[in-house]
Amino acid sequence: MKRVYLITALTCLVIISAFIFCFQLLDISGEREHLTIGFIYDNDESTPYTYNFSLAADAVEKKYGERVDIITRSNVLDEDMEEPLRQLADRGCDIIFFNGYSELVVKLAPEYPRTQFCQTSYMDMNGVNVPENYHTFKGEAYQGRYVSGIAAGMKIKQMISDGIISEDQAIVGFVAAFPTSEVISGYTAFLLGVRSVVPQAVMRVRYTYTWSSYAQEKSAAQKLINDGCVIISQHTDTIGPALACEEAYSSAKPVYYVGYNQSRTDVAPLTSLVTSRICWEAYVLEAVNAVVKNKDIESSLSKHVRIHGTDVSAGFENGWVEMQDLNPQAAAPGTQDAMNKAIEKFKNGKIDFVFKGDYTGVNPDDPSDTCDLRKGYIENENTSYPLFRYILSDIITIVE
Repeated sequence: MKRVYLITALTCLVIISAFIFCFQLLDISGEREHLTIGFIYDNDESTPYTYNFSLAADAVEKKYGERVDIITRSNVLDEDMEEPLRQLADRGCDIIFFNGYSELVVKLAPEYPRTQFCQTSYMDMNGVNVPENYHTFKGEAYQGRYVSGIAAGMKIKQMISDGIISEDQAIVGFVAAFPTSEVISGYTAFLLGVRSVVPQAVMRVRYTYTWSSYAQEKSAAQKLINDGCVIISQHTDTIGPALACEEAYSSAKPVYYVGYNQSRTDVAPLTSLVTSRICWEAYVLEAVNAVVKNKDIESSLSKHVRIHGTDVSAGFENGWVEMQDLNPQAAAPGTQDAMNKAIEKFKNGKIDFVFKGDYTGVNPDDPSDTCDLRKGYIENENTSYPLFRYILSDIITIVE
């Protein structure tokens, strides 16, 4: 009888061990079977910034299928964030993503400790105390801007070589929303990418003082073209600048366009060169995976992500920044190889070559605050939000 009991006990242990082994092998032990995920957009998918961000929701749905319910709210102004935020949290969202710049998110997060709040970075988070369930993230956009500047520089070099423009006509135009450090950092990196190919290139910047106005953006681009700019790029949110370039195109003196967030070869097939974008899918998928596995988000992120508390950033090396749609009909020969060399540097962790050179920058809000780029400047060193806010003397002109 004792032998029967012993055999039965041993059989049970084997079965239990087999079940434990299967759970470990399938890596499903301790995972959540279902998540409710919220996305709050500052605009709708007709605008490049929001469209680009919405791709992250599509990626989550594709990966997890029926395991997730995704609830979205569009066209939510920063000042109107509280109501949709509370609605999603009250509906049991396990994690909510935002692409707006509202300070309400960090203030309301402590009221919903079971929800993770993930917001695109909108301010310097270095040393800022935030709730444990509040996170900020951003791809290091300056890397893509610099590489797209190389594509623009290659085109300008070709235009000079072909006699279409002279060296002193190497003028780049930029349609900018506001004089924030995020915008200034982006267009400065873009110009420095251009100058890595065409050292004499200069830039003219026009501010629209709005993130999204087709009429104002197109008008600003047209004025820059009339001022002699042969390349136009933007940090605004409509197709206005791309269409301005396409409409101004002529074989005698073409004007080319460099995009941001979303490819514009559909509306500017003759003039669009290339587009850089922040790939929000990279962070969002990893954050959702961490919540599925009941793990801390920051400790679950891929290698090489720069982590400062609950604020994180990364670039090409982690797929947080990428280039899109180099247009073979418009780009100069050798452009892809030139871009690849810079991208490879970024992937290998070399980032100190962008904001560097014989340049002096001046803070437009405080002329006594200057930056000597001979010493170099490392963007996103301590925070995911870009902080370079200096206008480079002699080579960048702000025009009204």
